[in-house]
Amino acid sequence: MGVIETTKSRAQRTAKAVELPLELPVGQILDGDCVEAMRSIPTASVDLVFADPPYNLQLGGDLNRPDGSHVDAVTDDWDKFDTFKAYDDFTRAWLTEAKRILKPDGALWVIGSYHNIYRVGAILQDLGFWILNDIVWRKSNPMPNFRGTRFTNAHETLLWCSQGEKAKYHFNYRAMKTLNDELQMRSDWVLPICNGAERLKEGGHKVHPTQKPESLLYRVLLSTTEKGDVVLDPFFGTGTTGAVAKRLGRQWIGCEREGVYRNAALKRIEKELPLDESALTTMQAGRSAPKVAFGALVENGYLKPGTELFDKKRRWKATVRADGSLACGKQTGSIHGLGKELQGAPSCNGWTFWHYEVDGADGKDVKPIDAARQLYLLAVED
Repeated sequence: MGVIETTKSRAQRTAKAVELPLELPVGQILDGDCVEAMRSIPTASVDLVFADPPYNLQLGGDLNRPDGSHVDAVTDDWDKFDTFKAYDDFTRAWLTEAKRILKPDGALWVIGSYHNIYRVGAILQDLGFWILNDIVWRKSNPMPNFRGTRFTNAHETLLWCSQGEKAKYHFNYRAMKTLNDELQMRSDWVLPICNGAERLKEGGHKVHPTQKPESLLYRVLLSTTEKGDVVLDPFFGTGTTGAVAKRLGRQWIGCEREGVYRNAALKRIEKELPLDESALTTMQAGRSAPKVAFGALVENGYLKPGTELFDKKRRWKATVRADGSLACGKQTGSIHGLGKELQGAPSCNGWTFWHYEVDGADGKDVKPIDAARQLYLLAVED
């Protein structure tokens, strides 16, 4: 089996490492075919590849809702392949380049649906990748099956792979447990699809039909990369990977052949602000969970890293960090654990103990963080 590389050992290795190769195009979107673009990347220079390749959906005809309105589905040429063999050849080509450019302790994430993920999985195993987990992204608000001829397709699958059976890989276990309110993070992730203000639109239409939610990339990057790591996305689209990477202090490289997507991605990433150092720090050491983990609010932007929380009497102040942990001076912990330690109490309900400020009609309003949880629940239910 592979060996988990701890954050400490990764940091020690990084400290001894030389600067990034001058030819490594960090912060750039490479134009053209992704295979050709990846061939320009130096061997063993990338820490993580996140790939959202064409799914080869094999859709036939238009799709309409019961009221007759058109469904904006994936009908673009980039998702069309003449045969399964053509798709397999394309998959083998980009996976081969991904394996070459990854560092020995680097990792691959690839997402797909039932249309393609089994073919992709077989090919990546043939190439020597070692599957560490298959993650089920269970959509909390999936698109219905309008024709009523099949089950509602409510999930997609992510494969997380190391370079080989005995290769080292990085997993920030403690950050994931903290993000999930002190429960081990499971392999089924309940996250909403990309909608609302996060969805990029022009002229009332989606810029990209399969834009992934930032919360999904947030969890991927927080769990398997560190600050300063280089993340490459060979199917960059509208830049979700780049936006989240910039926010979390990771370096990014994109490959994208469609000019409309490249332009949208560059504008989007330009507006993104990286988190400050204190918010980026994640827990590295060490009942029942509420319906919503506090980390879900952080992932989805309801309480952003760097937000200041305080108890109702303002005796203590704490800062929200990227993994959903809180920091109060040198003390750190979950919303419940830190509240308990600060009070010297046997237990603490962090949802009602911690408060935050929001803009109100007459200035600043103070609300318990449970108010943010209720807003999240309303959005998910919608």
